[in-house]
Amino acid sequence: MFNYMLETLIAVADCGSFAKAAEKLYISPTAVMKQMNALEKHLSLTLITRNPNGIRLTPSGELIYSDAKFMIEYSKKSVAAAKAAEASADSTFHVGTSMLNPAKPFMDLWYQMGSTKTQFSNFKLHLVPFEDNHDGILSEIQKLGSKFDFLIGVCDSKAWLSLCHFMQLGTYQKMIAVPCDHPLAGRKLLELTDLYGETLMMVKRGDSPVNDNLRNHLETYHPQIHIEDTPQFYDLDVFNRAAQDGKLLLTIECWRDIHPGLISIPVNWNYAIPYGLLYSLHPSGDVEAFVEQVEKNQAPIFTRPLPR
Repeated sequence: MFNYMLETLIAVADCGSFAKAAEKLYISPTAVMKQMNALEKHLSLTLITRNPNGIRLTPSGELIYSDAKFMIEYSKKSVAAAKAAEASADSTFHVGTSMLNPAKPFMDLWYQMGSTKTQFSNFKLHLVPFEDNHDGILSEIQKLGSKFDFLIGVCDSKAWLSLCHFMQLGTYQKMIAVPCDHPLAGRKLLELTDLYGETLMMVKRGDSPVNDNLRNHLETYHPQIHIEDTPQFYDLDVFNRAAQDGKLLLTIECWRDIHPGLISIPVNWNYAIPYGLLYSLHPSGDVEAFVEQVEKNQAPIFTRPLPR
């Protein structure tokens, strides 16, 4: 952080001689003289004068001596602060949060664990926002282990699961979101026959087994429902389009309040999608330990009852 020869200058000034400074620094008097000569050459300044009474600082030397003490003390404080920051970073879990994948379920999990997480009692949580962009979400998932320690969200995506570990915590029921001015908006529960003649927006086939099974069922037994593909991953634009175009949108119960122009209604079916913790394929020891603690304290996974 600073030129070590400044410490030699301070020792020489405080001791008044090369010999005494050498004893204090545990080096030879010759080494002290060489360091002083090198420092003066480096600064292009004369810092000391020699006289029969010992060593004295020149006016330039007095200024450098005073500032050197400050620089050394400031450097020590800076290094101490950096070490404290590093220790703090080592005891912090970074949790991703977005509109469609909010961190609240992780926060609930964290506080529900209570005394069982005593080994993490000194840990802090730091929320890291990210965008639900259907083109960029996979690059965010890849940042698990660097940008985030954890994400928590809905996941049965093959693409997502190829990039991270996933520990299921539960399931969310599949629902249908309808525009507020749609004739179905007042219904408390939908039957599939209510959707006949409507356009249902849902993710395209191939990435989500749950969605693919539901699509197969609709195409086989309810061809009167027109299915329109959305991008592989939802973002806010998908919800906007459903609200603006008056179309129905396949959604899940935790997204009830995503868009004020849409009302999410349960359907008389048994389709649910898993949600849980997402973390790096190569997690740190602390992340692995936390996951093990969650698994140890987790209640059996169950499908939430259909809201009525």
